[in-house]
Amino acid sequence: MKISNWFYERYPIQSWIEFFKKKSVPVHKHSIWYYSGGFCLFLFVIQVVTGILLLLYYRPTAEAAFESVQFIMTKVRFGWLIRSLHSWAANLLMGALFIHMFATFFMKSYRKPRELTWITGVLLFLIFLGFGFSGYLLPWNQLALTATKVGTEIAGLVPFIGKHLMIFLRGGEQVTGATLTRFFGFHVAILPMMVVIILAIHLALVQIQGMSVPLSIEQSKTKLKEKPFFPLFILHDAIGWLLTLGLLLALCSLFPWELGTKADPLAPTPPGVHPEWYLIFTYQTLKSVPGKILLFPGDAVVIFGFLVGVIFWIFVPFLDRKSQQGVPSKQFTIIGIIIVIYILTMTILAYTLK
Repeated sequence: MKISNWFYERYPIQSWIEFFKKKSVPVHKHSIWYYSGGFCLFLFVIQVVTGILLLLYYRPTAEAAFESVQFIMTKVRFGWLIRSLHSWAANLLMGALFIHMFATFFMKSYRKPRELTWITGVLLFLIFLGFGFSGYLLPWNQLALTATKVGTEIAGLVPFIGKHLMIFLRGGEQVTGATLTRFFGFHVAILPMMVVIILAIHLALVQIQGMSVPLSIEQSKTKLKEKPFFPLFILHDAIGWLLTLGLLLALCSLFPWELGTKADPLAPTPPGVHPEWYLIFTYQTLKSVPGKILLFPGDAVVIFGFLVGVIFWIFVPFLDRKSQQGVPSKQFTIIGIIIVIYILTMTILAYTLK
């Protein structure tokens, strides 16, 4: 008791404790989607913990990167498990982010007063795409080297600044050891710093504004039941986390992440090279367009279209005027459905036509 009094006198956190005690979560037929955010956060924590453990042995140079990962997988006790956890959790995290983002979109949870919550969420999604892209090169294997060449070439197609962007990402004209060192800096310093800041804002906004109720349920005027955030909602979240951890351990045991062969810039391109599954729909789109669209290069038009799409997606809360006024917007729901179908179709085509 004396210890707690000593602590409370110096750090007045009683108001925070009272806030979480009084906080509640609405219960309705779509409540299950509320858990997707916690699911993303749990997988991110796994990424942080396993990433720190890998950093103890990893060496970010072209001469030593592959060998250091090989050492982790073969000599370090449970090193293979830590690396597999890091890789599998990264893929599950991207899947969870897609689910969380589209669930938020279809529930119109971006409407007033949660516009900034949506914007910070989309920015986090884009940053995690950057995590995936930069982390893919770090083992310095042949597949990662070739995929990074393709990915940075796509970045080079951005109108006006493409060439400069490609050189900035690569640290030169070609993908070399300088690219590896640069991507390592992005992966462990710059992107984590951005995530810490934006994630803190995002979580604070979610806690302050609470969970959004879908428009259809809000308009029905029915009195909703509520469950306490602590401990009931957190307990259900924790059960999902434990099941997820079990799934991760099963995937790591049955399908440990392979290392492949060391990168050789002079080696021929291995067959079937493509980006990770969460970016492959962009790659398939570039492969599907003709060389020219009107008077412009087809691939440049596609990249410009993706940039416009990202800007549209960020500013959805301000474009969907009907939802802001409390009226369900069928047009934006249809747009969301079209985007989901497009991503799924292009992803399926990429894997069936390769």
